[in-house]
Parts: sequence; structure tokens; C-alpha cells
Amino acid sequence: MPDGGARRAGIALTERQRIAWLRLIRSDNVGPVTFRELINHCGSAENALAMLPELSARGGASRAIRIATVEEAERELERAARHGARFIGIGEPDYPPALRQIEGAPPLIAAKGDLGIATRPSVGIVGSRNASISGSKFAAMIARDAGRAGYTVTSGLARGIDTAAHRASLETGTIAVLAGGLDQPYPPENVPLLEEITSGAGLAVSEMPFGWEPRARDFPRRNRLIAGISLGVVVVEAADRSGSLITARLAGDFGRLVFAVPGSPLDPRCQGTNGLLKNGAIVTTGSADVLEALAPLAQIDLFFDPAVEEPLGEGGSDMLPPPDDDVRALIASALGPTPVEIDDIIRHTGLPAASVYLVLLELDLAGRLHRHPGGMVSLAMG
Repeated sequence: MPDGGARRAGIALTERQRIAWLRLIRSDNVGPVTFRELINHCGSAENALAMLPELSARGGASRAIRIATVEEAERELERAARHGARFIGIGEPDYPPALRQIEGAPPLIAAKGDLGIATRPSVGIVGSRNASISGSKFAAMIARDAGRAGYTVTSGLARGIDTAAHRASLETGTIAVLAGGLDQPYPPENVPLLEEITSGAGLAVSEMPFGWEPRARDFPRRNRLIAGISLGVVVVEAADRSGSLITARLAGDFGRLVFAVPGSPLDPRCQGTNGLLKNGAIVTTGSADVLEALAPLAQIDLFFDPAVEEPLGEGGSDMLPPPDDDVRALIASALGPTPVEIDDIIRHTGLPAASVYLVLLELDLAGRLHRHPGGMVSLAMG
């Protein structure tokens, strides 16, 4: 049985830091990877905010970068407080430890409910929105047994399998990951379920701003959080090209276990899960298949990394001098529309890694760079 009292290591952000972090991640062209690169280069979020105009201009921005204001950040913090929620930073004790380890983990997540379950080992359960009765019952069985074994159950609050998994783990602990802001749950019929989750032994989380209505492109980001929070993901009924398969692929990319429940070849809802099995997913015909495979992973210190958990202070740093135009031109010439690894850029140009990363950061803030999974980058065209 996993230890539900996992070490809550980390250092809490000051209120000043939290406002600066929120401003930085809400500013134009600043995603999770860029956020971390800025902190590494500038030493703090406050320093990064001050440097944004210069860095984006050096990258060739065609217009001034929009920087979120103190007032905007304070309003979002106040809105969160009115909804009984708070923002958790990546280095704070209540940040899910498994999520902290993925590439491009969100520097801040909004959370509402029982924060105590955020650091417990979790299993994700996802599947078809148009689930069969037997599929829903199977998902509920896995969720109940996982909860009794000490795991939280993470899912996406969708209809069907997600709903069954959440309901079956209301008493033992469940995490609902939202595609929009915490005040914009989807689908509407699961609002009462969300209220049960956040008022009991459950938690709702999102990386999106309050007031953000979920759009189609936001659901893969939600799936990424489900995969990142979980030690393993169980897929129960998933059609080809379903969102559940995105979650499974991401879980595999993160080094997590992927479980799939076999189904009838004649049922379109099972084509995706049967395909996962062909590609090496763990055959899952009962709760024991999941619990036995997860047991070696559910250790207290599996994701313990003090270097990641402690947020960087507000002190200054020895920032690199701006690269000259010849260096920028050399790096830009090595880029194109096809994604390449940053290590390849370093080898191709023969430049110091620090200089390459700094120029890529400038291009990113100028909106001239695309970041891809696996640390690959390409030049933004058009």
C-alpha cells in the first residue's frame, strides 16, 4: 500500500512572489518552458518581468510584448479566493510531486478542495464519454479498489468513464482536472459532481486563468495534466483518435504506466484500447493488474527532488551579456520550419550552450519560435 503521508517538501512562495509568478505566466509568449528559462536566466520572476521588453526586442519582436499587470494578477488571486481556491507554485509543498517532474510542468496551478491529497500517489482513469454500462462499472471498480489501496484517482470530469471514476472515489480522494478555469467547469451536468468533489475528499485543479471557457485545444492540455499527476493511466473504452489516447500517449512519454482494458473488436468504443494493447499497454482485466504494477512506483521519495521543489529566490543573478548580431544570425540560420533538437543546434553552430539557450529565449518571447515536445524547436513561419 502506498504511503498517503508523502513528504510535503518545498518552500512556500511569498505573496509578492506569487503575484510576480502569476504576472509572468500570464504575459504574452510565456509558457511553462519559457517561464523556467526566464527564471534560470534572470534569477527571479520580478527580474524576468523587468527584462521581458528588452529580451523580446532583441528577438526581433514586431510590437511591444504585453506584460500582465499587478492589478490583473491581484484580481485573479481575489477571484480565486472568492471561489475558495488558491494558486500553488511548482516549488511549494502542495504541488503534485509527479507533475513537477514532467517537461514543461505548469509553474502555477489553481486548486480548490482538499490540498492534502495533491501529494498522494495517483492513478488516472479515462475513457469514452459515451461509455457502456459495463465500461462504467469496470472503471468504478478500479477507482474504488485503487482508493482503498491508498491512491487518489485522477480524471477529467467528462461524461462517461471519467464520471464513473470520480463518483467511485469521492470518499477516498479524487482529483478533477479542468480544461478551463476552475469557475468554468465542463460539461454543465457535472457541476454538482464537481461540487461534491471540492467539498469532500477531493480536489479540482487547472492551469488556465479564472474565467477561461474551455475550447477544443484546451482539452489536450488537460489530458497532459492528468498524465503528469498520475503514476499510471488506465484507459477504459476509447475510440480511435479519442482524447483518452492522447492521455495514454502522454503518459508513455512521461515514463508512466499505461493500462488498457480489452474490449470487443466489434465495439468502436474499444478500438482505441485494443490498439493500445497491440502497442504494449498492460492488459487490464481487474484491479490487481493495476495495483500490482503500480506498487513498486508508489514510494514516498520517488519524485523527491529538492533542487526542483525549492523555488528560486528573489535575488539577482549573473545574467549573460546580450549575444551580438552575428551569433543571433548564426542560430537563426540553423532553424527552420522542421523541429530540431537544441543539442543539434549547439553542435551545428559550435556556440556555447548558454548563448544558444539565450537566443532561443529571445526568439520565443518575440513570437518567432515554436517549442515542441522533447525539447525540440522550430522557427515560427509567417
